[in-house]
Order: sequence, then C-alpha cells, then structure tokens
Amino acid sequence: MNHAYLYDAVRTPFGKFGSALAAVRPDDLAAHVVRESVARAPRLDVTRIDEVVFGNANGAGEENRNVARMATLLAELPTSIPGTTVNRLCGSSLDAAMIASRQINVGDAELVLVGGAESMSRAPWVLPKTERPFPAGDLSLSSTTLGWRLVNPDMPGEWTVSLGEATEQLGEKYGITRERQDEFAARSHNLAAAAWDEGFYDNLTTAVPGTELLRDEGIRPGSTAAKLAGLKTVFRKEELGGTVTAATSSPLSDGASAAWLGSEAAAGILGLDPIARIAGRGASGVDPQFFGYGPVEAANRALAKAGIGWEQVGAVELNEAFAAQSLACIDAWGIDPELVNRHGGAIAMGHPLGASGARLLGTLARSLQASGERWGVAAICIGVGQGLAIVLENVSAPINAAKN
Repeated sequence: MNHAYLYDAVRTPFGKFGSALAAVRPDDLAAHVVRESVARAPRLDVTRIDEVVFGNANGAGEENRNVARMATLLAELPTSIPGTTVNRLCGSSLDAAMIASRQINVGDAELVLVGGAESMSRAPWVLPKTERPFPAGDLSLSSTTLGWRLVNPDMPGEWTVSLGEATEQLGEKYGITRERQDEFAARSHNLAAAAWDEGFYDNLTTAVPGTELLRDEGIRPGSTAAKLAGLKTVFRKEELGGTVTAATSSPLSDGASAAWLGSEAAAGILGLDPIARIAGRGASGVDPQFFGYGPVEAANRALAKAGIGWEQVGAVELNEAFAAQSLACIDAWGIDPELVNRHGGAIAMGHPLGASGARLLGTLARSLQASGERWGVAAICIGVGQGLAIVLENVSAPINAAKN
C-alpha cells in the first residue's frame, strides 16, 4: 500500500462574521486557495492533478452544492480535473484529507488537492417548500449559518438542543469549570497573537485579493482570564449553572484552506519535499448533545491505526469549538495541555466550518517541522455527534527522537 504525504498547506486569514471577508463569495475564497496552492508548486503540470476534494458545511448558497468543482473552474484549471465536495459539517475538510489519503494509499491517485471553504456571513436563509401551493398560514425562513434547521419532528428533543446548550451539558457532565474555560480562551488568543508576531503563520496564509485582512481577525492580544470572567453567559443563565460565554466559544467566521496530498512520486510532480506522512485516521460517533466529546475516541482510533500511543505524541491540533469541549477532550486523553494548540486555536482565530479541518492539518504539519517532534494529532468535533482525527508523522524527524 502506498504512503500518503502532505506536501504543502495554505489558507486565508479567517475573517469575523459580517466583517473583513463578508463581501467575498465562498466559491471565490475556495478558488483563491486553489490558485495559491498551484502557484506554490514550482514544477507542477496541472494536468497531473488527479482530483480536487473540498469540504463545505453549507452548500445551500453560492457554493452551488459542489464548491470543489466551482473553485477548480474559477481557478481556470483544466475542466478535465474532477472535483467533489464533502459535507461532514465541522469536520468536512479533514474528511476531505482522509478520503484523498485513502485514494493515494490504494493507488487510485498520486496527487490530490484537498481543502475547504465557508462563508458563514453569506450563508443564506432557506424557506421550506409547501406540500400545496398558496398556503394560508405563515412560513418561517431558517438560517443556514450554523446548527440545526428544519428539524425532523421524530428527532428526540435532547439531541436537537443548540450547540451552546449542548456544550453546557458536556461541561456539566465532565466538571469543566468557568474558570478553566476562561483561562483556556485567554491562552488561545495570546498564543495566536504570539504566533503571528513570530511569523509562524506567514508561510501558511495568503491574503484574499481585494481585501485588507492580513491576519486572523478575531484575535485579541492581551486577553486574560480575569477580563473574560466579567462576561455574561450566553446559552444558559449563570444562576441556572451556565458557564459558556461568547469568549469561550469559537466565533462565526469566513475563510478557506487547502493542502497538497500525494504519494511519494508526487514530490517530483510538485517540485516539493513532503512535510509529513498520514499515519493514521479515526472517526467516531457520540450522542448528538455530546458532540464536543467526539474527538476523544476518534483520536484514540487514529493512534491505534498509526501503531503509537499518546505518550509518543509531541503536538496536538484540536479544533476549539468551545473551551469546555476542548478541555473535556484533553482531560479524557490525559495529556499535557501544553501540547495542545501551541499556536492558538479556533476560539481566537475563528472556525469557518468547512475550512477548519485542513487548517488544523497544515498547522500541525508545520508545527512538527519547526519543533522536530515526530508524531502529532489533528482532531475535530462535529455537530450532531461525531469526531474525526488524523495522526501525522514528521518525515524529517529522527526515528530515535526523544518522543519516538
């Protein structure tokens, strides 16, 4: 079986809802990272691209249902290159990478461009069709920005609570205090700000033409747990046990990400050296209201596939949907929290649903490359109760490294 390698990754800076990237269509965001990926491959003959696989959690609007194909066409790549869009909600672009890596493993592809895009600012409202024309009653528009919509009445009510209320329940179940959440969120902002200041993200990001956004828009340097402690809870009143605030939740965001995955032979096609090998993959499901716990078993399964244990992991990129769910996962794994999101996370940088998985993968690969550690885990929780994870092996790390 062929090995699948990650050769490069790039993303846009992530914009806040209704702000710096709100005027940019999601298919244009995706097309931009496609063009940039091609431009960063010095020897690439674009006809050698076997497939484009992108993630997207919406698809109801300007993505036109298959944003991978739309982006490929808008980027003026040959029409012969096929494109498919994956929707596993928040995990969509990590799922895209998992699908592409399997194609490479079995020899169906040598080179695949993966990624994802989301404009939560431009997600449309939808109006359900009626069974008969001209209904006498009122109809309600539903937002496709985030969460459940047009819920099937047969779904149990405990499953269909809001993501925020679900996180309150998860935090309550695993004893995640408000104080820990505030500390975690402040750490995310300060690490993200430091990483940008130190130039860590310079080679991982590309500004969107026609915009002035050069950094992730949501980062607030100088955040402290003491400042965040003054914020009110938003999903459940404090007197009813609420602990989750806007500051301990990832913000609605816009952005796109992409990465080159390929076989060993893809190095010659791209003119790039591989950064990391995809060593293990894992998926899991949990009760929908405990969606935030999905990464726990997904990561454990990915590590088992890679043939290693948590004691060998040197870096973790865990998508910070909420501080409470991130802390619940870290506690369950029993790992040092300092291994997690050393360059900030989604609470600070944003979480454009379809783009976040590939963002995690690129950040993890470059983090391992910079530190010299051999093994890393990228993991993400998914609404309606799922989790995904990928284990990366740093191909330049010495086999007898300290954490081997």
